[in-house]
Amino acid sequence: MHCRIQDLRHKDVICVEDGAALGPVCDVEVDTVDARLVSIVIYGRPRWCGLLGREDDCVIPWKDIRVIGEDTILVGAAPFRPRRRRWKGWFGQK
Repeated sequence: MHCRIQDLRHKDVICVEDGAALGPVCDVEVDTVDARLVSIVIYGRPRWCGLLGREDDCVIPWKDIRVIGEDTILVGAAPFRPRRRRWKGWFGQK
């Protein structure tokens, strides 16, 4: 199966270890010296409607990609994603 970089974009990435959906592929990293794909990048979620920036991006190296299907990409190891903090109210109440 041949796949262009344009075809990789917007495919959903799923971790096979826990079944978590990591998000769509937003960008790729290419090694221009060796002409090979190094990793795929999933942009972080927007914070507070995008006004406070984004969370950290997930970069998944090529060696962790198991299968590239028509609609999804299965990866072996889930990249570390910081945990979302919950709002505890104005004075720390739950």
